[in-house]
Amino acid sequence: MADSSRFFIDEEEDSPIDLTPMLDVVFIMLIFFIVTSTFVKESGVDVTRPNAETAAPTDASSIQVGIAANNQIWIEKRQVDKRAVRANIERGLAESPGAAVIIIADALSNTETLIDVLDQARLAGATSVSVAADEP
Repeated sequence: MADSSRFFIDEEEDSPIDLTPMLDVVFIMLIFFIVTSTFVKESGVDVTRPNAETAAPTDASSIQVGIAANNQIWIEKRQVDKRAVRANIERGLAESPGAAVIIIADALSNTETLIDVLDQARLAGATSVSVAADEP
């Protein structure tokens, strides 16, 4: 005689696992990391900066303007014409009011180009304009 309990089928249904709370937590963490992250803006050109005894590190929230050795002007990894520097800096100041403008000029670039960019930054309304240098 066979054991009747062997043939007993469990009629309990398997309930699916609800993933909604886990997805909520993942999306909240994603939003948190996006909001708290900082994005570094670079001038987009490699320059050889001159050394200075008084060089000091600056805040990451700045508008960086690069001047290459051949006097090309770069803002946010885009080459910019000398006449468009002011408009680009105004746009940058509108995005982050009170940001400092840092001019990263190559040691072989012309002083005339540096002065032109400096003037355009001040005309754009920048209150803090500085020229980058390397610490010795």
